[in-house]
Amino acid sequence: MPPTIINPEGLHDPVAFGYSHIARVSGQLVFIAGQYASDGEGHVTSGDFAEQVDRSMINLRTALAAVGLGFDDVAQIRTHIVDHDEGKLAILAERIAGIWGSRPPTQTLTGVAALALPGMLFEIDAIAVAGS
Repeated sequence: MPPTIINPEGLHDPVAFGYSHIARVSGQLVFIAGQYASDGEGHVTSGDFAEQVDRSMINLRTALAAVGLGFDDVAQIRTHIVDHDEGKLAILAERIAGIWGSRPPTQTLTGVAALALPGMLFEIDAIAVAGS
């Protein structure tokens, strides 16, 4: 059975960028593509790292809600930070604690030189489990 591909309203249309926001597999596994601080047109909304993390999390929540899920259904996240340093890690850790408390999902953090679009400083993707 092929995955169900979903590009929800409230997030920009990603097809021109060569991807979709969500793939639901076998009804239970849900893969959320990298979410960044984008507006409805796919433009980066801020040059501030903390604001980019906040907006990326809002977009992740929007993607999850489109398939009836929330942050508690997330099993894994992968985060990507441009010019990663301890200050940025502290901001990310604070945001994760604010969302998941003492039970954050598994995470792989990658420091990178650049992301897909100019101005992007942060990106997060996720794997969630429906019916968890």
